[in-house]
Amino acid sequence: MSLERFLENAVSSWMNEEGPDSDIVLSSRVRLARNFKDFKFSTLFSQEEALQIINVVKERFGNKNIPAVGDLELLEMSNLQSLEKRVLVEKHLISPQLAEDSPYGACLLTENEEVSIMVNEEDHLRIQCLFSGLQLNEALKVANDIDDFIEGQIDYAYEEDRGYLTSCPTNVGTGLRASVMIHLPALVITQQMNRIIPAINQLGLVVRGIYGEGSEALGNIFQISNQITLGKSEIDIVEDLNSVVQQIIAQERSAREAIVQTSNIQLEDRVFRSYGILQHARVLESKEAAKCLSDVRLGIDLGYIKNISKTILNELMILTQPGFLQKYAGGPLRPHERDIRRATFIRERFDLEKKDNSEGGHTL
Repeated sequence: MSLERFLENAVSSWMNEEGPDSDIVLSSRVRLARNFKDFKFSTLFSQEEALQIINVVKERFGNKNIPAVGDLELLEMSNLQSLEKRVLVEKHLISPQLAEDSPYGACLLTENEEVSIMVNEEDHLRIQCLFSGLQLNEALKVANDIDDFIEGQIDYAYEEDRGYLTSCPTNVGTGLRASVMIHLPALVITQQMNRIIPAINQLGLVVRGIYGEGSEALGNIFQISNQITLGKSEIDIVEDLNSVVQQIIAQERSAREAIVQTSNIQLEDRVFRSYGILQHARVLESKEAAKCLSDVRLGIDLGYIKNISKTILNELMILTQPGFLQKYAGGPLRPHERDIRRATFIRERFDLEKKDNSEGGHTL
């Protein structure tokens, strides 16, 4: 398969959009946890009950049009190969838990992949909306529209004094998790993140790596989300997160300006060294690739590097993960083979970008 064709099939359309503050905020996500009233929670239900939930979802929502978002395609985990599930995890469309531990799970997806609804993960339903840039309010609106549509046909587990009931007590109430994926290279370089993370935690928010709890902040990309779901409205939760993220954006911009003023030549050298590695390396481990991609993205944002799309980092941070590399290769790869394939893929992607620009075309 050619790289152009692979990218057309692999890259979610929302990744190529530039939302508000998208030079720093890569994406915004809102997720709602919901459970059906007349079924045991996923932690306790039987195989028969799990299949009943799948059937309910399939009959009422699978391959059908939802007014807020359009058609939804149902993917059952039992029908997918492990590599296919891994790719969905790397695109943040399903969780590792659904991929690995839920043989009776499923996922509803829209064509543009802005919306995914996990079925039989930790809860019966997890409604997720993804947008480019800082668009938490927009993501919340779409998630609520979907939620209202589903609730019009299915009774949720809900109590007036406690709100929506969930498998994990930390999700009881609104069942809402709002998060942003944010690129903070200047705050890392200036060693301010060690101070900022504890301050964020004191505000009832949590900072994680790019794949959530327990994952590493590869490429200076962090996920910031709310911890509190009970006692606050959905709007208040999103507004609180918005406010904190806007402050972090301002601090990152200030840190970038300071580095340019005090260490411009050193920063420019760092950016172009990383750019050279990405264009010419023959072997690249995931951590080194993430570090170099972060540097190049910073160089694009600061104007050091011209004619390269800002969205290239969004693409390559996902497309150079093990699942995608093996999908592009057409089969399993050993770790060293993946490192070789990663380097080749990145070189080809930059060559394709240059070709598109020289021909006056549009980047993918």
